[in-house]
Amino acid sequence: MRDFMLGLAITASVLAQPAAARQVKVEEVSIDQLQAMMAKGQATSADITRAYLARIAAMDRKGPTLRSVIALNPDAVAQARALDEERRRGGVRGPLHGIPILIKDNIETADRVATTAGSLALADNVTGRDAPVVAMLRRAGAVILGKTNLSEWANIRSTHSMSGWSAVGGLVRNPYALDRTACGSSSGSGAAVAASFAAIAVGTETDGSVVCPSSVNGLVGFKPSIGLVSRTHVVPISHSQDTPGPMGRSVRDVATMLSAMVGRDPADPATAKAMARDYTTGLSTSALSGMRVGVIRPKSMSAPLRERYDQALDTLRAAGAILVDVTVPELKGLGDAEQTVLMTELKADLDAYLATTPAAVKTRTLDQVIAFNREHAVEEMPFFAQELFEQAAKTKGLKDPAYLEARRTSLRLAGEDGIDAMLKTARVQVLVAPTYDAAWLSDPIQGDQYDGPSASELPAVAGYPHLTVPMGLVRGMPVGLSFIANGDADAVVLGAGYAYEQRARARQAPRYLPQADVGKGLDGR
Repeated sequence: MRDFMLGLAITASVLAQPAAARQVKVEEVSIDQLQAMMAKGQATSADITRAYLARIAAMDRKGPTLRSVIALNPDAVAQARALDEERRRGGVRGPLHGIPILIKDNIETADRVATTAGSLALADNVTGRDAPVVAMLRRAGAVILGKTNLSEWANIRSTHSMSGWSAVGGLVRNPYALDRTACGSSSGSGAAVAASFAAIAVGTETDGSVVCPSSVNGLVGFKPSIGLVSRTHVVPISHSQDTPGPMGRSVRDVATMLSAMVGRDPADPATAKAMARDYTTGLSTSALSGMRVGVIRPKSMSAPLRERYDQALDTLRAAGAILVDVTVPELKGLGDAEQTVLMTELKADLDAYLATTPAAVKTRTLDQVIAFNREHAVEEMPFFAQELFEQAAKTKGLKDPAYLEARRTSLRLAGEDGIDAMLKTARVQVLVAPTYDAAWLSDPIQGDQYDGPSASELPAVAGYPHLTVPMGLVRGMPVGLSFIANGDADAVVLGAGYAYEQRARARQAPRYLPQADVGKGLDGR
């Protein structure tokens, strides 16, 4: 909270300055449109940055009170001015030059704000270093506007958690219905981009934490293949499954940001084969023409979601796709194997990360974080406990035979026996499925209550690409269509999603309603 209040004070000072700032419309504006404004001299990056800051000040802790931004960068306007000066001298670094972006607060930035993962235990984690993925975005010309709220510790603390809540930032609200979840753990990134606090944001995913908040907040979200994007200086859960990913309001915006995020990092061996490329060049409205697409039909779909999904399938057919029904194999034991991997890697990876934090951070191990939470239970555990942390603390390390067997099993079930088998058997290039059903209520008493479909587990465990694209509203709430393929087919997935998006045009802007717009009937006659 301290970082946010500091940011608000600086923002108020900046907005009060008598600089010749122009009124700039940023609501529902794309990266390309922002670039066009700057190229034509209609606005500067500093103007655009101030406009986003003003919108955050008016709506994040006031008005609808989304609580999606956990800290503002006090140097954002200065960074924007420096990039404006580069542009005046004839230098434009690329499509992100001067574009303000938001970063999830488990990813380090070198700016004067802490990286907290939403926990008071990391309130003093001001590292002064950019995660490599942030450094790449900064080199591409992005303005780091601030950090987004999240499910604390990326939603790995408790099985009874309330998605979107952190002790530092409070509860993120969904802009479409303020009583409903923004989903975890990249909830703040999802709500902030949906509310046009930035054109684009970075989230992170271990299993569902990019695609779920993107789906329920009416966004495009992309979880890239493991190894495309560096995880160094990102507060970890699992080196097998963690990855940053872009979240935006269009496939083109997401592909633009992804292009600046991909690259090798010597400190992250998984990225050894990562090759820089422009993922926007392959976007085509004809990408689905003649493409064989495998259709997954989850049994747990509600009737309204099934109707919306059928309409999306009709759109795919109209775009030229050849649809083939596929059956998901049983894959018995996948959930248990994934859980063993996550718990074991959480302790090993988090201990390794905490050891690199500044001396001001007193929690140097997972055990010390657990003790901190007990000592600060009123602030840290008012709604749910930390049984997953306690379970992880008992694991036996990365050489434990049970862990090694679980990793082999999870990879085989999700990859070879799962996605690979479905693609091969049906002779299809991509799979589609509903990403999730509509957002559930945020419930501080019972925690998350959801038993609908989820498309996230198989690509998350296998390390394969997963894209969600808006397919419209179900009872007033957004739902997404997932595109999934095997490893390194990131461009194929983005192309298919773009072709669908351009034909469907299904995204609708949020209205910040207190409850979902479900139509007549609640009041009776």
